[in-house]
Amino acid sequence: MEKDYIYLDYNATTPVAPVVLAAMLPFLKEGFGNPSSSHPLGKRAKHAVENARAEVAGLIGAEPQEIIFTSCGTESNNLALWGPVLARGGGGHIVVSKVEHPAIINPALFMEERGVRVSFAGVDLRGVVSPGAVAALFDPDTVVVSVMHSNNETGAIQPVAEIARLAREKGILMHTDAAQSVGKVPVDVAELGVD
Repeated sequence: MEKDYIYLDYNATTPVAPVVLAAMLPFLKEGFGNPSSSHPLGKRAKHAVENARAEVAGLIGAEPQEIIFTSCGTESNNLALWGPVLARGGGGHIVVSKVEHPAIINPALFMEERGVRVSFAGVDLRGVVSPGAVAALFDPDTVVVSVMHSNNETGAIQPVAEIARLAREKGILMHTDAAQSVGKVPVDVAELGVD
């Protein structure tokens, strides 16, 4: 394919790295077993999934059993927002920053239409959320707060660890969408204090 363009949207998607393609090809060709099956192809696929889970966990300082694979970041974000709300029977309150990716903003707006109170934390001129401003939005019904780790458009790194500390003091779950961070800047879920 002749390249007649300059691609500047690597935060949205990138070509598959050759090392990743090489690791995946065997499972796209002949190792396509269902990892939930007990036959040899299934067992091989399950072993590969568990190895991948351990590698991802190692990348972000998590435990392998904490890693849940989803089809995309949007699905993961929906799970992170809706899960805690539905676990308490619905309702409640969530806090998100105004500069979140649409994969957070849109579900938050959808949740608002369905009776979940949503507060939006603003940012300063650098696009950074103030931990104090986020904490000022907490109330006794706040279930989860979501602030992205690094902004996909501006690159601003948010003070997630400080926000997480304030959320934990109130018993509130902390979510961060770190899709734009992993592989570019260090991400350690324990250091960040995120759930």
